[in-house]
Amino acid sequence: MAGVSPRPARRLRRGAAGLAALALAGSLTACDVSRSSGGQATAPAGSEPPAPSGSAGPASAGDPYVPGDGNGGYDVQHYKLKLAINPGRDVELDGTAEITAKATGRLERFNLDLTGLKVAEVKVDGAAARNEHRDAELTVVPAKPLEQGATFTTTVRYSGTPRPLDQGTLGKYGWIRTADGVFVACQPSGAHTWFPSNDHPSDKATFDFEITVPDGLTAIANGEPTQPIGNVAPARPPGGGGTETPGAPGGEAPGGEPNEPGEPDIVPAAHQHAAQHRAAPTTWRVKEPMATYLATVTVGRFDVRSGRTPGGVLNISAVDPSVPGTRADAFQAKNAEVTDQLAKWFGPFPFSSTGGIVDNAAVNFALETQNRPVYGAFGADETIVAHELAHQWFGDSVSVSRWQDIWLNEGFATYAEWMWAERTGGQSVQQQFDSLYMNSGNRELWDVPTGAPGQAEMFGRSVYERGGMTLHALRKKVGDADFFAILKTWAKERRHGTGTTPQFIAVAERVSGEKLGDLFQAWLFEKGRPRL
Repeated sequence: MAGVSPRPARRLRRGAAGLAALALAGSLTACDVSRSSGGQATAPAGSEPPAPSGSAGPASAGDPYVPGDGNGGYDVQHYKLKLAINPGRDVELDGTAEITAKATGRLERFNLDLTGLKVAEVKVDGAAARNEHRDAELTVVPAKPLEQGATFTTTVRYSGTPRPLDQGTLGKYGWIRTADGVFVACQPSGAHTWFPSNDHPSDKATFDFEITVPDGLTAIANGEPTQPIGNVAPARPPGGGGTETPGAPGGEAPGGEPNEPGEPDIVPAAHQHAAQHRAAPTTWRVKEPMATYLATVTVGRFDVRSGRTPGGVLNISAVDPSVPGTRADAFQAKNAEVTDQLAKWFGPFPFSSTGGIVDNAAVNFALETQNRPVYGAFGADETIVAHELAHQWFGDSVSVSRWQDIWLNEGFATYAEWMWAERTGGQSVQQQFDSLYMNSGNRELWDVPTGAPGQAEMFGRSVYERGGMTLHALRKKVGDADFFAILKTWAKERRHGTGTTPQFIAVAERVSGEKLGDLFQAWLFEKGRPRL
């Protein structure tokens, strides 16, 4: 997440560009929807879910930073979401979710997270299932118990208009209406405002999105399209010098010459018009596991570009043309440049595609939605692009097992932002570190332990800036060769999985051959400014 004033604020991704206004009070979460809000519930408001009888999975992941989020008793393998999105209608969303999961114990009932939407029907393996929807919990009782190790599919038909979180100075997060569509960004726990899920990053899964939108609008989601979307063609294997363009077989540009690697595919105006008005639905497929909060289905009018980075990564970018100062071609090129440079620092890009979405949304944040981060009406400053794309390694591919360890996302992305600024002629990483360290009276940094910030400060300055400083202290201790080897090893060994702070410390000690407990204790877990 990133945040700046007046630019993005996903907590305020400050950093190299001098994002100074980070003194927001409280937790700067993206979609921290109250577990008791949004009730189109089937029971009286404020009542507790029924006590489970027989074998039941826990109705929470047990993470104190997001009380009530997540569930137990099963491991989701895949979400197939069929969504009809009609921005501005009384009912903006009609959905069917097919959730394939594996039971980790015998289940006579289990829970899904869902809030603010009306459930019409629930089935388990094709058979009608009893269900009860209270507050943010959908309790499902299958026709017959599920045995441990069984793979099962739960189908939920639902509808409604998702409600964003509104936290005053933080603005709105989640399902955000725009002038021509919706902007969707939900860290840490807003996914269950628009689809039933096990809404905690400890349970990652692959996704399919089948999205129907009104004529003239385009839906951009995670992953890759399986058929032409707007002016983006289906993904194809590397080596073709770009993706196919509708009406231009073989990836040829409109003039008939093959595209060079990294060059955007541009569709002639006639093809763009036809693409924008063709019938829905359209489908996006996420091949690698994804945390629920990283899912997006952003809808509007976009200039879309596709191609490959010089390093060969499929690159899909979309820009709302009404956003001032942001051109689709320039944004596409910047995503390619940053992706390839970060791969040199952190190891191979972990996903099937990169890119980004800039939408004219009245938000002050950016979020690292998997494959293509989302940016609001402020546009996409390149240091923020570096921050969000660094999350593709740290936060998206390697996700936190528990929100206490969020510095493993934000501290790492902040440090990447500093490195990018240094590379492009801004302050050096050392200057960033020194400037912060000299501010000995900064209680936001020194009074909040980075590795255990507490719920209210999980997106505070300590997590971002002191998290970045922790990495620089590690770099100074072990040297550049071991430092970058540590980052690459962490990204490789935890690829498409999760990790904790103790696990990262173990990798750092193993790779460097040094005992680093005192360094991490001082920088992550103690109050006060560590001694240099």
